[in-house]
Amino acid sequence: MASRMPEFSESGKLKYVILAYQYIVKHMLTFFFVPITSAIIIKLVSRIPEEFQTFWNTIQFTLPQSTLPHSICILILIIMIAIYFSMSRRKPIYLVDYACFKPPSSYRVPFSRFTEHAHLLLPSHPKSVHFQVKMLERSGLGEETCMPAVAQYVPPVITYSLVMEETELVLFSAMDSLLKKTGLKPKDIDILVVNCSLFSPTPSLADIMINKFKLRSNIKSFNLSGMGCSAGMISVNLASDLLKVHPNLNAVVISTEILTPNSYLGKERSMLLPNCLFRMGGAALLLSNKKSDKRRAKYQFLRVVRTHKGAVEKAYKCVFEEEDPEGIVGINLNIDLMAIAGEALKSNITTLGPLVLPISEKLLFLVSIIKRKVLRFDMKPYIPDFKQAFEHFCIHAGGRAVIDELQKSLRLSAEHVEASRMTLHRFGNTSSSSLWYELSYIEAKGRMKKGDRIWQIGFGSGFKCNSAVWKCNNTVNAPPDDGPWIECIDKYPVHIPEVVKL
Repeated sequence: MASRMPEFSESGKLKYVILAYQYIVKHMLTFFFVPITSAIIIKLVSRIPEEFQTFWNTIQFTLPQSTLPHSICILILIIMIAIYFSMSRRKPIYLVDYACFKPPSSYRVPFSRFTEHAHLLLPSHPKSVHFQVKMLERSGLGEETCMPAVAQYVPPVITYSLVMEETELVLFSAMDSLLKKTGLKPKDIDILVVNCSLFSPTPSLADIMINKFKLRSNIKSFNLSGMGCSAGMISVNLASDLLKVHPNLNAVVISTEILTPNSYLGKERSMLLPNCLFRMGGAALLLSNKKSDKRRAKYQFLRVVRTHKGAVEKAYKCVFEEEDPEGIVGINLNIDLMAIAGEALKSNITTLGPLVLPISEKLLFLVSIIKRKVLRFDMKPYIPDFKQAFEHFCIHAGGRAVIDELQKSLRLSAEHVEASRMTLHRFGNTSSSSLWYELSYIEAKGRMKKGDRIWQIGFGSGFKCNSAVWKCNNTVNAPPDDGPWIECIDKYPVHIPEVVKL
């Protein structure tokens, strides 16, 4: 059995020792420089005014006429250096706002309907039906998740026109909501990035959006496919890279997954898994590097970190095992899949940690690396306390096991992963857009304050771990006037049992 991600336990006394250490290191500059500065000020104050005047007279000088050209050259050099550093500074990128697609209630798939359809579609494969039922019982999904209408037909109908119906419903609705929330005109969009892993038509989804909304002919458009559930962060990274080199532009990023052409009716259990977890969803967001958008923008983009570990075949083939001769399925989602996700996360942490963690955690992290890499100590890697760096965590709602494992490994509280669990319960696994439903949940609960930092963690095929860091630019008022949670936020959080007997 593959090793799991490291675990940590703390005694009560150790907790206070850690808090004291963090406080001392955090205020180290204060402890060192306040006494020194105070001593210098006292010494200066004790000097008499005549001594200050004498000192000032000694440093005064006048430039001879012959040195004037040299002085002008030095002044020009200083101005050029100042301009260079001003232009080379990282230009801020803002997330002005975003919108999440909310499926109509007529697309709802309660457990009873899902189970009935599984029996009707696979009458000759009772083990496959039983497997899907067991998966759904332990999935963490609720009764309100939605699937495309054609996926609920018996048998499912898959035609290009029906696939396009779902595509247009999700993408056009998300885009319409974004334009309404931001007041953005389609002609003002300079960059368009669309990501969808499993459906890549011709013309591309980006072209479809350009034609539908009459976007400019010279727009910079990109269509990303085949990148899994973490593609949303890749799209944000691409848009931010373009905004760094092209000033005064707007960029729209759209993330979704189209389910209609991807229903599976075979016996391969690893391929039946998406039937149980994936549901309709999509999100559109507006990024900008315009100074005029600073005041109204919700968030400021800080950075994206991308890592890639393992292989998708290994990740999906390793999660099941037979446990009895009668075919009762034993589901173990915490073996190799979690090990692969853990390796990807550890690589992500190694890159992200030094950039965002306070000095107290950086020192402990550095000591851990030196012990393991230089001194060759046989010890577990130190997982920093990211609660010192972030107020909010959005973990991809890919499944209960992923959320459980990351909560344990990162030592997060139930409130830190509440948004991920409730998003999985209400909307299911909406692939790359799930992170935005989670952010919307935090906002709807009134927990997002100015200055808060958010860590979005996306897992996808490959097995990729891509994460983004944001800083709240303005306190978000709650309850919101719109959004996917507007009609149901009052009843959340809800208790999610380990197993829902069907």
